[in-house]
Amino acid sequence: MKAHFHKVPLEPAKSFIIRFDPKPLTGELWHYHPELELHYIVKGDGTQYIGDSISNFSDGQMVFLGENLPHAWRHKEEYFEENSDLKNAAYILQFHPNCFGQEFLKLPEAQSIPALFEKAKQGLVIKGETKVKLAELLQQLEQTVSLKSIILLLEIIKILSETEEYSTISPGYAYSHLSNLSEMDRLEKIYSYVLANYGNKINLSEIADLANLSPSAFCRYFKTMTNKTFFEFVIEIRISNACRALKENKQSTQMICYDCGFNTLSNFYKHFNKVTGMTPFTYKKQNLS
Repeated sequence: MKAHFHKVPLEPAKSFIIRFDPKPLTGELWHYHPELELHYIVKGDGTQYIGDSISNFSDGQMVFLGENLPHAWRHKEEYFEENSDLKNAAYILQFHPNCFGQEFLKLPEAQSIPALFEKAKQGLVIKGETKVKLAELLQQLEQTVSLKSIILLLEIIKILSETEEYSTISPGYAYSHLSNLSEMDRLEKIYSYVLANYGNKINLSEIADLANLSPSAFCRYFKTMTNKTFFEFVIEIRISNACRALKENKQSTQMICYDCGFNTLSNFYKHFNKVTGMTPFTYKKQNLS
């Protein structure tokens, strides 16, 4: 998953994109673009990668992403099996921060909008009644053309700028990365390697070679770029995949432990509790009830 700049394909008669996507996502394209994105997963289950955050997503999740915040969604493997009856359903709204013109954002009545766009660089999970209202507006917008669509887009931005029903996804990423997009290529070689090999032993010398750094320089580099150590990052990916496997309830906890790259159950339990705040048993019970 090499980092890609993604050119959002605007139609000639459109100033923004709104679409309904029924296809599951492979997560192969970890990308960024200058357009802001409101992404509402009506139905779907898998893992999301936003900034330096790795977490699971499921039905009903809504996120608002600021400009140039890298992201990808990967549906669980069952979506891609032959004769699978699992379906994805998502609304995606993408618009450039200057889609109304630079002068619009300077209006006194619009002063909350630049603040919203700045906040969105951290990635926002939208919750509560705000999510309900926005979901309805996205469905309307997808069916609307002409001037009414601009009115609906402004209503969506207004609601986002006024709500407090959100949590941030990747607060440190915006300020450590978005001014240094040239480093994405090297960082994503590391990221891609870990995603492909988290179930195996990951050798520090090999990953440092991939980044063309010595092991000690690599450790400093990764901590500077992500605000976490490399092994904290590996643990997060392993635990995220363990959480998904526990929710699927198809394997024993012991099998999940080893499949996700942990050598002992005690080590797995220690890290799982540290990341999630609960034991694997409690997590599984809560998500299967």
